[in-house]
Parts: sequence; structure tokens; C-alpha cells
Amino acid sequence: MRPIFRITRLVRPRIAPTLIDRPSRRGPPNAAEPYPMTSDGNGELMKPWFLGLMADVCRKRRQTDEGLTLVNEALEVVGKTGESFCEPELRRFKGELTLQKFQVSGSKFRIATRRSRKSNTPHRAPNTQAEAEAKECFLKAVETARRQSAKSLELRAVMSLSRLWQQQGKKKKKARQMLAEIYGWFIEGFDIKDLQEAKALLEEL
Repeated sequence: MRPIFRITRLVRPRIAPTLIDRPSRRGPPNAAEPYPMTSDGNGELMKPWFLGLMADVCRKRRQTDEGLTLVNEALEVVGKTGESFCEPELRRFKGELTLQKFQVSGSKFRIATRRSRKSNTPHRAPNTQAEAEAKECFLKAVETARRQSAKSLELRAVMSLSRLWQQQGKKKKKARQMLAEIYGWFIEGFDIKDLQEAKALLEEL
């Protein structure tokens, strides 16, 4: 039997405790549950995927800095190993975390707004640099997913990009075109959450 290692050994000690010590009813019972990691070389290839899972947990718990640290580490491993099967999701996570960090509308999270001095109407305080960085992440995610013919990952990346453009009030026609194209590729599985969200977003665009 090949030895296994805990995923927590793959990340810096200051990151893993935040997942253990700050439980969330919305997240997994224990985000640092052990995952099988073989010592025959496959562990390094699978490391980005496990780090991506943990980054997504951080995203949902709004532990943004920890999530960005994890996803950046995962992308570094992808660059070294060339094993890019999870790269589209990693790029998408990085874009969502970037928007979350700078509290920019466009992600699926509720963003705090500030009120104008001349009006009681709340409005978004845009961070154009964060939006630009997120857009590049989403575009890279779409490009990589297409190259891999990973349609489900392409759909997720296009939805993230479309939401950003929708909130910006830009390129809504292009967003709808891109989303309609990938959504139209699917011929079954319309009860799946991703496809349901894609359909609802298409109706909004």
C-alpha cells in the first residue's frame, strides 16, 4: 500500500489552521480533511487541484488573502509541472477572489456599497485595476478551457466574465453571445446548478 499524506502538509502552516479553526456552517464540516496523496510523484501533479479546493473554501468564507495565496501557489505548480487540467478553475477562482478582495461588484458575493454625499442612493465604488485583473483571469480561464475542450469549466468561466461585464454595464451583447454559445452546446443535464444559473443569467443579459 502506498503511503498517503494530508493535504495540510502541502500548504504553509499559517494557511491550514485558518480552515480548521474557523468552521463555517456553509462550508464542509472540516475543510482540512485528509485527501489521498501518493508519494510516487502523482502528489505533486494533483497538488494544484487540492489547493484549488481549499482556495474555493476560502472564497466562500471570505478568507480572501488566504485564498489568493493558495491559488497563486497552485498556479506556480501548474507552471512547473505543465499539468493544467484544473487551470481554468484556478484562473476563475483568482478572478473571483480579486473582485472579492477589492469589494468590486461582478462576483456572486454581496458587496458593501457606500452612499453618495448628495444622495441616499448606494452606488458601487469601482476599482478599475481589480476589474481589469479579474477580467484577464476570466479570459485566460475561458481560453484554457476551450483549449482543453472542457465545456463545463468554460461555462463557469464565461458566467464569471459575463457577470463582471453585466455589473460594469459593458459588453452585455458580447457577454450574452458568449454565454449563449457555450450554453447551447449542452443537450442534457439542464437540472444541474451551473446550467440553471447560466439560463437565469442569459435572461438577465
